[in-house]
Amino acid sequence: MKKTFWVFLLTIAGLPVLAQTHTEKITKELSFEKTAPNNALLIANINGDVKVVGYEGSTIQVEVTKTIQGKTDARLEEGKAAIQLGVMNEVDSIILYVKGTCSTFSKNNTRTKRNNGRWMRHWNYSWNDCNSNCDERFDYTMDFVVRVPAGINVMVSTINDGEISVENVKGAVHASNINGGVKLKNLMREADASTINGDVDIEYAKNPVKDCRFYSLNGDINAWFQKGLAANFSFESFNGDFYTDIEPLESLPVQVTETKNGEGIKYKVNGNRFKIRTGGPLLDFETFNGNVYLKERTN
Repeated sequence: MKKTFWVFLLTIAGLPVLAQTHTEKITKELSFEKTAPNNALLIANINGDVKVVGYEGSTIQVEVTKTIQGKTDARLEEGKAAIQLGVMNEVDSIILYVKGTCSTFSKNNTRTKRNNGRWMRHWNYSWNDCNSNCDERFDYTMDFVVRVPAGINVMVSTINDGEISVENVKGAVHASNINGGVKLKNLMREADASTINGDVDIEYAKNPVKDCRFYSLNGDINAWFQKGLAANFSFESFNGDFYTDIEPLESLPVQVTETKNGEGIKYKVNGNRFKIRTGGPLLDFETFNGNVYLKERTN
């Protein structure tokens, strides 16, 4: 009996502890202090989905589903108290982020040049705090569903366990994911979409007049434009192919770009450059393990 008893205890000890779950809804309605053509919403998520829908209204309507998991009551309560929706009002811009994690969300003063030639300071998470004594003893997701005035510019990102979806936005769109896909629907202006593990799906309601960039490391890029597209485009991939039903296409000369750094000058050669009809803005497609499909709507 004693031997059987100890075997039973060892078996129980090997079972995983079931996590307890808490879910709640966070809702907010926000307005820009200053209404201007460059109004922008930035959503910086870490774990979870981000869905943005444009509508003919003047306020930003936010709904966030917060889910906390902890293996004990104490850890669950710790997560419930720590993880919150962070909001920053920058007068003509509004920023939503995840507050209470090991990382710190702040403005990075390093200047980065965007494709449109403007210099911008970026808001982002500093992961250096994770090397300190911070110990997140719980798991969490924050799933965003946000309705925005259709004419604003939108910048959204997430990292784990989430998909990004943006639709019916008339302003410029920037979307970045790590472990999940990106879907942009009914676009009307320039867009920049990238992910590491997932597909990038793009649908334009009105063809862009400024440069766009679409990237996936491990996934396909599916891009739909309106009939009559006139643009230049480039394609680069390691293990992928390019497919299109658009014609006529005209090959463009090889492009050589150079970048200076501490080691010298780095040259990059791109020979996959084409002109669609009369040419126009640059549509830049890049994958590593994935194909690119470029198509036009027929109706």
